[in-house]
Amino acid sequence: MRTNKLFESKEDITSENRPSRLEAENAVKTLIRWAGDNPSREGLVDTPERVVRSYEEFFSGYKVCPKSLLERTFEEVGGYDEIVLLRNIRFESHCEHHMVPIIGCVHIAYLPKKRIVGISKLARLVEAFSKRLQIQEKMTADIALTINEVLSPKGVAVVIEGTHQCMTTRGVHKAGVTMVTSQMLGAFRDDPSTRREFLSMIGNPSSSASSFG
Repeated sequence: MRTNKLFESKEDITSENRPSRLEAENAVKTLIRWAGDNPSREGLVDTPERVVRSYEEFFSGYKVCPKSLLERTFEEVGGYDEIVLLRNIRFESHCEHHMVPIIGCVHIAYLPKKRIVGISKLARLVEAFSKRLQIQEKMTADIALTINEVLSPKGVAVVIEGTHQCMTTRGVHKAGVTMVTSQMLGAFRDDPSTRREFLSMIGNPSSSASSFG
């Protein structure tokens, strides 16, 4: 199985080297001027503050440790050992190449070995990773590897379907295009029947375009 270092970045941003709110607002003013407008005019005077507040929400995932979201698990499963699936988890992220939105849904499944986790925790895990600058491929792998590391299930499957505004609102301007990525671990990778069952349960998005990990 291919390895992946989770949550690692080239530079760790700490409270000591993180820009201040004022510096962030001034950076927005610079971009407004660069775009050709006047940040002091009435319609834009409060925009830098609004943008910074928006960024706090858009990128709140940097304040969350994804693994900690799955720490509380349950072992009383009554012998249940079939697929646990959470389908159509909506996410909103931002492309790390152009900083424009990626919007779509995530399907998560795992085969429990001894432990299960509350389904809301899986949704929060998606939120923790999506509220960062992202590429869809890495987000797919990070979600799957985190579940695999913390829960140690028999298998994990993650499929993400996303629409990238870096492609629809700029560049090639191709609307209606959905990118599909997947990461299969354990039984979902090794057992074709288990993989087929999962894909059938989510509607088999691989029929359009997929990248199986």
